[in-house]
Amino acid sequence: MKFPSPVSLSWLSEFLDAKLVGNTGASATGINEIHKVEKGDLVFVDHPKYYQKCLQSDASYIIINQLVDCPPYKALLIVDQPFEAYQKIVRHFRPFEGAVQSISSSAEIGKTSYIYPGVFIGNHVKIGERCMIHPNVTIMDHCVIGNDVVIQAGTVIGSDAFYYNTNKKSASWYKRMLSCGRVIIEDDVEIGAGCTIDRGVSSDTVIGRGSRLDNMIHIGHDTVLGKNCLLAAQVGIAGVVNIGDGVILWGQVGVSKTLSIGDNVIVYAQSGVPSSLEANKIYFGSPVEEASVKMRELVWIKRIPELWQKVKDRSENSGL
Repeated sequence: MKFPSPVSLSWLSEFLDAKLVGNTGASATGINEIHKVEKGDLVFVDHPKYYQKCLQSDASYIIINQLVDCPPYKALLIVDQPFEAYQKIVRHFRPFEGAVQSISSSAEIGKTSYIYPGVFIGNHVKIGERCMIHPNVTIMDHCVIGNDVVIQAGTVIGSDAFYYNTNKKSASWYKRMLSCGRVIIEDDVEIGAGCTIDRGVSSDTVIGRGSRLDNMIHIGHDTVLGKNCLLAAQVGIAGVVNIGDGVILWGQVGVSKTLSIGDNVIVYAQSGVPSSLEANKIYFGSPVEEASVKMRELVWIKRIPELWQKVKDRSENSGL
């Protein structure tokens, strides 16, 4: 999430009651989680295991729970509970706004777009021209819909990210990390019925121009789907996945988190993708392999009973 304007670290340190160390005269341009940080961003870390990852990331400023060495051009904001400090910043810059009507008065909707009865459109949503939004669609706060977009009935755009801070010493182990990102649907996208597209935790979930989504598809937080992709029914994509242009995922493909899929990849139905895939290849299986390799394996697996019988017959004929 980008701040409306740069925020000075001195103000942030006072706001969080934090000790400020390092480049104390700087200003932060936004807040982000570690997978999506950019130069100028503020990020939090509360476990020594991830200190170096944060310090070596693109994050310029780090909310942390102890003093550590950091590069001179960065800064630390030292607090007892970095996660709670992150939550406080999100609440301040992206406060909860209740809904008092089905279509918020702050939403911007193109004059040539058609909104069916029963649609909910939240605060500060932007919808372009010539869109068709079918009944019982929900578009949550701050989401952006381009031009010529079709969203079929019952789809939810911008639900909160499935993202939790884990503390097994507390009564409830998982505390939800507030979602301050958005969903951006680019031009000429068609989304089927009953789909769920989560907003980014602190960045944006993006559906690229010209892509087509079938019914009952889930796309996790901060995932970026490229242009002209085709997703068949019941595809599930976890968070922070980068998918290239022209990718086809057939029915019930499952994609794990924080990986990349190259341009023009095709993944056959009911496959599982646990790690990144090279561009311009066809994959199949769980875990996926190149389809040609996997198909040959399946042929040999089918021949196992036949081959085993030949081994037994040969053993019996040889008197073994």
